[in-house]
Amino acid sequence: MGNKVLITALIDEEQMPEALALLRSKAEVRLNPYGRVLREEELIEELRDVDAVLAGGDSFSAKVISSARNLKIIARDGVGLDRVDLAAATKAGIVVTIAPTVCESVADLTFGLILCVMRRILIADRSVRSQEWNLRRKFVGRDVHGATLGIIGLGRVGSGVAKRARGFRMRVLGYDPYVKPERIRELGVEPSDLDALLRESDVVTIHTPLTEETRGLIGSREIGLMKDGSYLINTARGAIVDEKALYEALRIGKLAGAGLDVLTVEPPTPENPLLNLENVVLTPHIGNDTVEAFRRLSLQAAEDIIRVLDGEPPLNPVNPEALARRKF
Repeated sequence: MGNKVLITALIDEEQMPEALALLRSKAEVRLNPYGRVLREEELIEELRDVDAVLAGGDSFSAKVISSARNLKIIARDGVGLDRVDLAAATKAGIVVTIAPTVCESVADLTFGLILCVMRRILIADRSVRSQEWNLRRKFVGRDVHGATLGIIGLGRVGSGVAKRARGFRMRVLGYDPYVKPERIRELGVEPSDLDALLRESDVVTIHTPLTEETRGLIGSREIGLMKDGSYLINTARGAIVDEKALYEALRIGKLAGAGLDVLTVEPPTPENPLLNLENVVLTPHIGNDTVEAFRRLSLQAAEDIIRVLDGEPPLNPVNPEALARRKF
């Protein structure tokens, strides 16, 4: 059993029994020794003799990748790729895979945030705990059913949100320049350009990857186009939204609320002004953090690792061209 697998993903052993059993049947497995995301120098050291990594939120820079002489596969525990230098991985013959099964869990959380901000659930909860019961007018929210939902990005997560929206009888608009209009319509979604979506939606939710094209996609101009009293949800990546512009819009009431599972800097510094707004619901990047998702994604990642270690192509590669340069 000469293969070595490193698991940096912050998943407890009991949350991935099938994945661990599979990996241990074919390789020596080492778990994250730090209990947190690894720093660059730590990752370089841990990857020194490793053949495969089941990766969490660690950043695989070109420096990290070039130092990992034996590495054949980086199996991500989600669908985000902004922390992996794909060009460097491809050049080095390292295949990168994702775990698309987490998308349903992120779609669930998205709808949880929509309900929280539109019905002011967390503010009402805090009121009850403070023995303030007779302030019901303070918690008047908005109906979710029948509202117009704008989805930016109609990949796996965005499509899942669209399916859930139909159950609430919402009108759904969708913007994704990489998805054909006929495919958007098949999801029960009305194709839209970005500006029209922002103008017409009661709540806008973001489901795009973070790229140079989407960084700062929602800035002061875009927020200015949104309806007065509308809502913004982001479970994708924090840097897609200009947080200063978002804060100002929330502070003056241009937007009625926001639900954010992601921030530009994670964890946020105490100086982040969004922490002081009661019309913002914040969660600590927990989109795929469910018992079921952990078991599914870890097994999916483990299966791709085993396939690569056995000399077979993985099922969920994002840089299949690396296979031509593969190290096995």
